[in-house]
Amino acid sequence: MIGAGGTPGGLPQFLIGLGLAAVGAYLLTQQVSVQTGFWTIGGRNAFGLSLIPFILGIGLLFFNSQSRAGFVLLALGVLIIAAGILMNLTIYFERTSLFNTLMMIGMTAAGVGLVLRGLKAE
Repeated sequence: MIGAGGTPGGLPQFLIGLGLAAVGAYLLTQQVSVQTGFWTIGGRNAFGLSLIPFILGIGLLFFNSQSRAGFVLLALGVLIIAAGILMNLTIYFERTSLFNTLMMIGMTAAGVGLVLRGLKAE
């Protein structure tokens, strides 16, 4: 019987590990709170400034749909906006007990270990 990853056996370990890792990661992410801050440069709001390449790229593509500069500016604008959003995220771990934290991290680590063990050739 071919198991996980094309190796013989190991499928039950892989499935149990996948379940443990998924439950542990789910419980861990439920304890995390994410919020955003202000997008500033030198104390001034800079989000509007990041839209310039995006708007220019769209304008060039509407003028000439084959414009390479338009595609480059559009892609650059999207990357700047995505990077700005990611850089301004603040992530907090919510208050919980040490036992719960150890259980969440332990379940995730045990699950990943079982998944890797299930993929290993025996």
